[in-house]
Amino acid sequence: MQRTDIANPAYFHKVVDCQYACPAHTPVPEYIRLIAQRRYGDAYMVNWVSNVFPGILGRTCDRPCEPACRRGRVEETNAQAPEPVAICRLKRVAADMKEDVRARMPAIAPRNGKRIACVGAGPASLTVARDLAPLGYEVTVFDEGAKAGGFMRTQIPHFRLPESVIDEETGYILDMGVAFRSEQRVGSMKALMAEDWDAIFVGCGAPRGRDLDLPGRQEAAASIHIGIDWLASVSFGHVTTIGRRVIVLGGGNTAMDCCRSARRLGGEDVKVIVRSGFDEMKASPWEKEDAQHEGIPIINFHVPKAFVHEDGKLVGMRFEVVRAEYDAEGRRSLVPTGEPEVLVECDEVLVAVGQENSFPWIERDCGIDFDKWGLPVLDAKSFQSSVPNVFFGGDAALGPKNIITAVAHGHEAAVSIDRLLNGESVTVRPPPMTNLVSQKMGIHEWSYDNDTSNDLRFRVPWAEAEKALASIRVEVELGFDAATAFKEAQRCLNCDVQTVFTESTCIECDACVDICPMDCISFTDNGDEAQLRARLKAPALNEDQDLYVSARLKTGRVMVKDEDVCLHCGLCAERCPTGAWDMQKFLLKTTPAGPQSRDARIAAKEGVPA
Repeated sequence: MQRTDIANPAYFHKVVDCQYACPAHTPVPEYIRLIAQRRYGDAYMVNWVSNVFPGILGRTCDRPCEPACRRGRVEETNAQAPEPVAICRLKRVAADMKEDVRARMPAIAPRNGKRIACVGAGPASLTVARDLAPLGYEVTVFDEGAKAGGFMRTQIPHFRLPESVIDEETGYILDMGVAFRSEQRVGSMKALMAEDWDAIFVGCGAPRGRDLDLPGRQEAAASIHIGIDWLASVSFGHVTTIGRRVIVLGGGNTAMDCCRSARRLGGEDVKVIVRSGFDEMKASPWEKEDAQHEGIPIINFHVPKAFVHEDGKLVGMRFEVVRAEYDAEGRRSLVPTGEPEVLVECDEVLVAVGQENSFPWIERDCGIDFDKWGLPVLDAKSFQSSVPNVFFGGDAALGPKNIITAVAHGHEAAVSIDRLLNGESVTVRPPPMTNLVSQKMGIHEWSYDNDTSNDLRFRVPWAEAEKALASIRVEVELGFDAATAFKEAQRCLNCDVQTVFTESTCIECDACVDICPMDCISFTDNGDEAQLRARLKAPALNEDQDLYVSARLKTGRVMVKDEDVCLHCGLCAERCPTGAWDMQKFLLKTTPAGPQSRDARIAAKEGVPA
């Protein structure tokens, strides 16, 4: 194998698994260390720069960072399965315990004469506004709702996300001079284009819930509700009660929000029924656990066949029982078991079987191309449509995802808009800003705490069940207190503090090999990757994580390190008699919209170091 190029930002970025997995590339270990130091405001601002909504996401994020967390791969315990650091809930700690950060928000540049229209006031549009308004752009956000937030406000129940948190974090953005046109639905893209905006960003979400066209649907329509529409009605206070017996159809997070909301509005017998297996449900594992914790059963492998009614009054649903079968390629099909159909009695049904994009306000002859699924045809990196100054993001771009993905889209679209309006190519993307700094403070001292905590993951306390289930507005999760937050933060392995190897000072004494607690360092003859992975001191089995390979050493061997299971404990650097190993903090920040992103890219194109 060739010597690893650690100067390439992508290499160490991939080693920081949590940040690499985050769509917005939030520097997770950086803010977790700040939380451990009780520097909550600093931790909040580190989050805010990249994910924009730390308080919201600290309660609702889909947490792609946590399955990637190295802690979940190296922790060994007989008590329970290894668990990652509670990254999401630590984000909430920074939001809840910070001081007033309004004075730390970006300064606003003088107006530059360029006008941007954002359709929808959800996370994607608000991210575009947050990135462009400080640069002097005149940003106007249109939304049919009275307040900003989009589906964060209307689709996430208040017992998970209090309105005060949404008000605070959308307020930071609107206070940057962003014009918010509330209760103003955009009805025509052609009309919007005629208003001579310099750029238009569409972040209106995926506002249409899928329905089920089954026998009895029309006759019993009064008791059958589309999940996302019903949640919005609950959020606005239009719906305050529900029938005693409730069926929720669907296995995603919306279904979990529906069933838990129904439980709080008077549903005594609430069931979730899905056609897939329990493990195949799209809902996040913790969302399913929360529903079950509140006494809501999840019945799987039941395919809905009909709504049963008596003279228009819904009385139940019929289901076919199926099982999963897999072919030689692993493709699943649901096969009837032959058992009799099951009748489940109910008073109301909430249909949460998916969402679709709906753009009735975008005329098909306005120049914007759509694919066969009704999604806009976009450049994958810039989010630019077939009309050069029209961009999409969030659910409106690629279909329903989650808040953090919408934020990531907003950042990218903002870079594209800024480049377009400054005469730059939108397909050329600015490189990230990185640095690599030694953490050495003495012979055996580092500027970070490199002790490895043996604590298991700490549980977030909940409000008392009787109190929580009595109101749709009582927040269920109470969040970590400062002491527990510190202990949970100590579980972080500081994966951004990298083990950096210098060949010229290595004497090949193998002291680092002897002291490594994970057996992830080997000195061996070079070879192709498959050979090296198999003959290291401990075989490197995770091919998704790269090997760290040195240049040829004096004996002809190479140093090979398996990055997958490294604890970043620094023992190799402490033991090395020549300082060939060092612990260096790697910090990566994606380059935001603005002169920095343009200048950095221009410099790179001309071969000048940025």
